[in-house]
Amino acid sequence: MAKDYILSLDADRWLFHADILVDKAHVVMLQDRGILKKHEAAAILGCLANIEEREADFIDHELPLYEDLHTAIESVVIREIGEDVGGRMHTGRSRNDEVAACIRIALRSELFEVMRELIGLRRALLGKAAEHLETIMPGYTHLQHAQATTYAHYLLAHADAFARDFSRLIRAYECTNMSPLGAAAFASTGFPIDRERTAKLLGFDAVLEHSMDAVSTRDFVIETISCCSNLMVNLSRLAEELILWSTSEFDFVRIPAEYATGSSIMPQKRNPDYAELVRARAGTVYGCLMSVLSICKALPYSYNRDLQEVTPHLLKATKTTTASVAVMKAMVEGLELKEEEMEKKAPLGFTAATELADTIVQKTGMSFRTAHKIISSTVSVLTDENLKLITGQESENAAATEILRQIDEIATGIIGKKLSEMGLTEKEVREALNITLNIQRRKVKGGPAKKEVQRMIEKRRTELDKDEKSRQEKEERVRRSSEELEREVKKKKRSIRVIKRLSPNLLGIVK
Repeated sequence: MAKDYILSLDADRWLFHADILVDKAHVVMLQDRGILKKHEAAAILGCLANIEEREADFIDHELPLYEDLHTAIESVVIREIGEDVGGRMHTGRSRNDEVAACIRIALRSELFEVMRELIGLRRALLGKAAEHLETIMPGYTHLQHAQATTYAHYLLAHADAFARDFSRLIRAYECTNMSPLGAAAFASTGFPIDRERTAKLLGFDAVLEHSMDAVSTRDFVIETISCCSNLMVNLSRLAEELILWSTSEFDFVRIPAEYATGSSIMPQKRNPDYAELVRARAGTVYGCLMSVLSICKALPYSYNRDLQEVTPHLLKATKTTTASVAVMKAMVEGLELKEEEMEKKAPLGFTAATELADTIVQKTGMSFRTAHKIISSTVSVLTDENLKLITGQESENAAATEILRQIDEIATGIIGKKLSEMGLTEKEVREALNITLNIQRRKVKGGPAKKEVQRMIEKRRTELDKDEKSRQEKEERVRRSSEELEREVKKKKRSIRVIKRLSPNLLGIVK
């Protein structure tokens, strides 16, 4: 029971490949520096390859017998080739710098995965936006009808938020991809190791220089989970809107069938369960962040076993976030839009009121605040019923005449003048209340006018391509380093001329 309490099997399984890589790089460096003899390095590397090949068996049967993954691998190496040779693998290092390096390597892979999925989500949003440049919809503040916009303009808002999330992930990657190896327990080592060599073999961008800081810090974990938390905030906002918009009250979208579920009793139901789980799992990731912050708070330098509890939260946060991005991408791609319903509801709630106030300012020269006061007082009169000109259900000229008459009446009570006498015409009122014209007038940078949205889409596609190239380049650098490490391992195993001097047990290991 006491032994079970200290185990971290899930985290150890996650770190298996990273640990093997770290062991290989360390052994290659030790031989390069003359700390290990050629036959010793070859024997250890051969045994590590053997363990790697039988990963499932090792994890299921060997790992549970030991305190942790790192001890398990070293113990098996010693058991297979003897302590005189296998016991040299750990020379010049500690579990402290080894564990820290393994976490960074494993996390690096998780960051690549979430970045790949996020690129896909952003591409899906931009693709949908390009299809709906002229799809009119109501825009909201306080969840109340505010001003009309387009679906393309709306989607770009989410795309931009996710673009910033990507930038944060890149910075988290750069903070993560630094090598702590060589720091040993915290005071480095007296052996003449080469920290830059292991860093290069493992694809790290740099060495985390200060030995005490290298093994003690988990700021890269906090930064990563913070990025995941921010990303989940943005995912949950999109999820919430899909949930709302798929209701009968809004009826804007239909969520793909594979991402909706039925009811055990109500045959007609299409529950947006996947979106609801994205919304809920944002809280899961926030919990991981708070847990890690609480664990790391006030820890004395250098290493403390408390840090073992950090890794499971990191694993949970990254896996949850990656899965949530993937689900959201699929929902966006398969979303069915009810364009007629969105356009029908766009003018409701007098969403053209701001444009009408702006028109009064431009045509009469009065202050915006005065125009705002007049239109605000007009809201109770200009109901949705007598604003049907926007949907073409009434004579536009007749409606404009009636609306201007009502505005004049209210303006007379507020400023003592009719706006029609100050230059406001029925044509200008009609144009201000036309939702399509209303949107197209908003062509300032970032606005919903068609040409401006097209410009933003093209710019964001270019930025997306740059982000994808950046991710690919980083992943390619890691891949090349891994290939270099494997070449070094094979070279050192091939260079053996003294296998016959070794224990017969090695003949099946060193190839």
